[in-house]
Amino acid sequence: MSSLSGQSVLSPEARMLEAILFVASRPVPESRIADITAFGEGKVRSAIEELKNHYDAGHGLVVQRVAGGWQMCSSADVFETVSRFQEDSQRVRLSKAAFESLAVVAYNQPVTRGEIEEIRGVRCDRVIETLLTVGLLRIAGRKKGSGSPLLYRTTDLFLREFGLDSISELPTLAELSEMARHKAGNDDAFE
Repeated sequence: MSSLSGQSVLSPEARMLEAILFVASRPVPESRIADITAFGEGKVRSAIEELKNHYDAGHGLVVQRVAGGWQMCSSADVFETVSRFQEDSQRVRLSKAAFESLAVVAYNQPVTRGEIEEIRGVRCDRVIETLLTVGLLRIAGRKKGSGSPLLYRTTDLFLREFGLDSISELPTLAELSEMARHKAGNDDAFE
């Protein structure tokens, strides 16, 4: 990287990557970047690192690994402003029941509707339909056995919306319990 009038100049590879990520509507895997650009894997990783460093130096955007690929996202410090800018029609508003069902699927996938209902203790066919419609869940086949019920999994959109690279990044149930205990302790301190 060289400098013109105090601004860093990206390499041609990083500039090409920047343009790809700018127009991409979803995360782009490194293998796809290598195919498109004809760069080797090492050059792709180097361009990603250069671009990440460039944006980490005080820009409103960051380059982030999400859902198995790379994407340009708004940086944390401007997220609220960007969120307010987005139209309400673009947002998916989920009910508490939808969040609970989504959590059951995320932690137990693949899972059937019956299994979700057993864990939650209530019917959830409408909630599942909503989650399928907005693209946070997908049908992942059928369970072998009596009646062959449909199996559900989370989608790449779920990973993107929650800022995860993979399901393995979800906090464990023990970590969630600890966070809840910590929050309860903090709430008690302010009463």
